[in-house]
Amino acid sequence: MSKHKVSVIGLGYIGLPTSILMATNGLEVYGMDINKSVVELTNKAQLTITEPGLQELLTQAVESELLSAHIEVQAADSYLIVVPTPFKNNNEPDISYVESAAKSITPLLKAGDLVIIESTCPKGTTEKIAAHFYQDRPELEGDIYIAYCPERVLPGNIIHELVHNDRVIGGIDEQSTERAIKFYQQFVKGALYPTNARTAEMTKLVENAYRDVQIAFANELSIICDKADINVWELITLASKHPRVNILNPGCGVGGHCIAVDPYFIVAEYPLESKIIGKAREINNYKAIWCTKKIIETITSFETKNSRKPIVAMMGLAYKPNIDDLRESPALYISKEILAKYGAEQIKIVEPNLSGSAEFQLSNYKDVAKEADLVVYLVSHDEFKNLSLPDSTLVLDYCGITQTAS
Repeated sequence: MSKHKVSVIGLGYIGLPTSILMATNGLEVYGMDINKSVVELTNKAQLTITEPGLQELLTQAVESELLSAHIEVQAADSYLIVVPTPFKNNNEPDISYVESAAKSITPLLKAGDLVIIESTCPKGTTEKIAAHFYQDRPELEGDIYIAYCPERVLPGNIIHELVHNDRVIGGIDEQSTERAIKFYQQFVKGALYPTNARTAEMTKLVENAYRDVQIAFANELSIICDKADINVWELITLASKHPRVNILNPGCGVGGHCIAVDPYFIVAEYPLESKIIGKAREINNYKAIWCTKKIIETITSFETKNSRKPIVAMMGLAYKPNIDDLRESPALYISKEILAKYGAEQIKIVEPNLSGSAEFQLSNYKDVAKEADLVVYLVSHDEFKNLSLPDSTLVLDYCGITQTAS
């Protein structure tokens, strides 16, 4: 009996680990990406993303010949669409990549095939893609299965979460839902919850909008506390002693391709109704601007007091601790703004999770700790914890790394 063949369109932060996981569970996987470098490196068993534990599994998958990467979509029994869904200039979602991926597999589809969309999408996208299939291939209507299943993973722990996290699976009909559940049961140990496609699509958006609102509360609180001369970290710790209060910690904004993006899918379609969701996005975007202004104020004050320009260390570019992912990173935005204003001679950029950068000249965190007049903590990477600084060093901490838990 031949192995079940799966075609994955998109070998990014989700598509590649998912492909590796399926291959190491005995499925024959064809990964496809328009980036030739990604295809070539994957076939050489060389990772294109940083993720603990993934290299060993990639090597196993490639050496077993159950995973191969291609520049064109390969015919299979199941198709996973895991491509980006960027935004247009007016914060409206752009599903053209999803539509292009669907178009690429249309000629390959046969009766009994399964198509699953994992890309974040506006409500109704899965039904829209189904309509495209049936328009181009009317003989397949009722004979293929189409479903939506959002991913829920945390970079730095992707493989564990792909296996153990619960999943929401919504088909365009009950048969599609059941077929998709059976597919994921081959490599997912978490609970699989059935629903319809529209609810599954909205579930992903609501999860991240909820988290965005919570973070916005913390970020707004940090701005208030700065003006009130109150330590926000101590305040949050004490307020969270209440049995029904659990306030998140503030940061320099919100990044990543989920929390910083997904709420816009709701706001774009329901601008009048999504007041809290839309305001949370404004607050979290503003926090990065506010941090930038505070850094400039501190640099200006230093110059006035010392009659010279300070050396400034911008600590962290990633959107969260201990990863190399820069997508929608507020730390990246802040560093770019400060670097553009003062120049590389004065501003030192630190990101220990990157081996190099085409955009920045990266500095070693231990070296800049010794020479910097001002250290700006943007991301709480492990390397920065307990970092020894001279007594004269000024510190701006926007991620709580200098705070001790109480």
